[in-house]
Amino acid sequence: MEETKKTIKTKKVDYLYAVGRRKSAIARVRLYLTEKGEIEVNGKRIEEYFPGALNKSLYLEPLRTCNVIGKYKINIVVDGSGKASQLEAVIHGLSRCLVKIDEERFRPILKKRGFLTRDPRSRERRNVGMGGKSRRKRQSPRR
Repeated sequence: MEETKKTIKTKKVDYLYAVGRRKSAIARVRLYLTEKGEIEVNGKRIEEYFPGALNKSLYLEPLRTCNVIGKYKINIVVDGSGKASQLEAVIHGLSRCLVKIDEERFRPILKKRGFLTRDPRSRERRNVGMGGKSRRKRQSPRR
């Protein structure tokens, strides 16, 4: 009887992965170490997905802070919530990826700028007996 050895193929990982969150938005960020170039969000260029100069300055800020603009190819999949929260989730995820590149160099800079802090504020749930989430409880007519 011949013994056959099973070979397990392992994929060589050439990217770093991190997750950024804000409200109900989740951004899954892949930072490719071997490639240079564009930032892509949900299959579109980031300039198309988050148009405008203000948005551009916001999403480039972590890269500018670490001085790595254009050094890596970044692919982001983001879903949930609105555009503003998605942008903040992208910034959070990007910053977490950059820390994985060089923790001792980038972590203090990004932490000081507040890019690594997960914003805990989210939508308040609808409460029973109230007229929604944040209205005062209705007064009972009987005493």
